[in-house]
This record gives sequence, C-alpha cells and structure tokens, in this order.
Amino acid sequence: MAAAESLTAGLVCATLTEVPGSSAAVRGGLIVYATDLKASLAGVDADLLAAHGAVHPEVAAQLAAGAGERCGATWGLGLTGVAGPAGQDGVAPGTVHVGLAGPDVLTVRTLRLSGDRASVRDGAVRGAFALLGEHLA
Repeated sequence: MAAAESLTAGLVCATLTEVPGSSAAVRGGLIVYATDLKASLAGVDADLLAAHGAVHPEVAAQLAAGAGERCGATWGLGLTGVAGPAGQDGVAPGTVHVGLAGPDVLTVRTLRLSGDRASVRDGAVRGAFALLGEHLA
C-alpha cells in the first residue's frame, strides 16, 4: 500500500510503519502538503485544483490513485482536508476527504471532525484506516 498525504503530512505512513513487519505491506508515501505538489508528485489534475481547490473529494480520489500508481502499490490512500483552526478556501476546519484506490475500487469518504489540529489529523488517520479495513475485510 501507499499513501499521498496532505493535512496528515506523513502520519498515515508513520503509523503503519510502527508495526513490526510493515515493510511487507507498505511501499511508500508522498507528502504533498503544498497544492502544486499534489499535481507534480501525485498526478492530481491541475485544472481540478484550480477549479475546486486542494480540499475536494475528487482531489482525494486522484491522490489515492496517484499514490498507488507512483509507488507501485495495489492499494493507495489519499488524504486532503483542513486541520484548522481556520477554514481554507471556504472549507470548514475539520473537513477531511479520504480517497481509496485499489482493485476494482475508487471511493472517497468525507469526514467532519472536531477538535484541535492534532485531533483532526488523528481522526483523519483513523478514518483512512477504517476505510481501507472495510475493503480488505
């Protein structure tokens, strides 16, 4: 598996690799905190970013697909959102989009989280693992 992470800035991959033996499952990740890196590193359509901004469900889907493709992984996760405390481009703090790309699946789940930045980022990681787990089960 692989991940392209914006608001979580590597927390998904860091959490996964805390598990002994994780190298058998984790291929790698992309930290694409800056909007331009979502396009250049993860392959998100620049026109989509220009039209809708970085925090959009389709961006999460393209991040997930791009992570899987660029890292040669069967499964890709893509996370984008607003950790807060302020909103971004009209998107409320705590809004997170988690994309999952894998065999015969490309889906996005939108989360509405509350709390400080750390709580939102932690909730985003948990939400990503929950979505992945549902499709692996």
